[in-house]
Amino acid sequence: MRSIAALLLFGLAAGTQAQLNEDESAMAAWIDGQTNEIEALVERLVNLNSGTMNHAGVREVGAILGTELSTLGFETEWIDLPAEVERAGHLFGRREGTHGKRLLLIGHLDTVFEPDDAFQDFLRDGSWASGPGSVDMKSGDVVIIYALKALAQIGVLDGTQIVVAYTGDEENVGSPLDVSRADLVEAGHWADVALGFEYGVRDAEAEWVTTARRSSSGWRLEVTGRQAHSSLVFSDDVGSGAIFEASRILAAFYESVRGERYLTFNAGTILGGTDVDYDFQTTRGEAFGKTNIVPRRVVAHGGIRAISKEQLERARDAMRAVVAEHLPHTNAEITFTDRYPAMSPTTGNAQLHTMLSAISEELGGGALPALDPSRRGAADISFVAPYTDALAGLGGQGENMHSPNERLDLDSLPTAVKRAAILIYRLTREGA
Repeated sequence: MRSIAALLLFGLAAGTQAQLNEDESAMAAWIDGQTNEIEALVERLVNLNSGTMNHAGVREVGAILGTELSTLGFETEWIDLPAEVERAGHLFGRREGTHGKRLLLIGHLDTVFEPDDAFQDFLRDGSWASGPGSVDMKSGDVVIIYALKALAQIGVLDGTQIVVAYTGDEENVGSPLDVSRADLVEAGHWADVALGFEYGVRDAEAEWVTTARRSSSGWRLEVTGRQAHSSLVFSDDVGSGAIFEASRILAAFYESVRGERYLTFNAGTILGGTDVDYDFQTTRGEAFGKTNIVPRRVVAHGGIRAISKEQLERARDAMRAVVAEHLPHTNAEITFTDRYPAMSPTTGNAQLHTMLSAISEELGGGALPALDPSRRGAADISFVAPYTDALAGLGGQGENMHSPNERLDLDSLPTAVKRAAILIYRLTREGA
């Protein structure tokens, strides 16, 4: 079997003058004729509310996409999650074969817009369309379907090894993660290549491809001090109190932990006083104190983003060291929670990027540079990136995601489908 590097020599390196072969040209021509159908399926999905907590709506969107996959010869499965996870579940479709790379194609069924949100409908405005989840990511879900249809249209889908994973809770991931993401991680271990179909990033400079994205995890700081009359603050018997100690810790984080490229940590919530009541799940709470009382408790809650597991662990160790240096008569404890791992930059990811950029040029578009990881948050592909080569941002283009102004550039969809179809085609031609 040829490696990705060998495929690159087969006219795929960026900057070559390679041309689409007969199969690829046929797929591109067919996709050009499917514009109305592509847009109609996006509209149908957007008009179905599938906010993460609207389990019935998530399943309804999954049923439509499941029918599409079944028609293409995929064995589909709705994966229910345990009741305590409080999420709708996931749709997986599988084709077993022997040709080429084992591919994992990732989308998600849910949006951030729940049924009580005022933003509900798909509305066209020329070559643009607004609607909840139109960009993030129902258009990307449709790109997957029509890329696979293009392969089926020219008779090359049979024999491929492909898993399509549509998760039902990407926007608000169910807990515990080892349950809600177990099937996705298992597919990541199986795959040779994972492709994520969330929206692409475009600005005045270029269209960008996501080859790396940072992890997203949390931290909790809980500080205690000795309560007393404020006239005694800083005395040998009373000390500084919890709020000064928390302030020292946060300032030291800023001074001594901050600095590595791609490492960021944010303090999102802080409460302090005599009494503090804080719910880490809802990130809400209350605090009570008086100006003449040395405060006894502080709670701070924040997040960390890192480009690798190693960078994350260095930051955590540095934060622990800061916390350990208590002011007199105070105590503090920091704990960390894992969420999304990093999609670290790798040679395999870079090779996939080179392939896709070359495809873009062969289709008559420009080269696609790699996006700076600091410009994109974590996503489902992060759960599988530690185990397989990965590339993301393969969906359509749009703007104002997660807002009532979210809108999709309809003209970007055929291009996204063509790029995906040809990339999948080339990755699955080995051994065909």
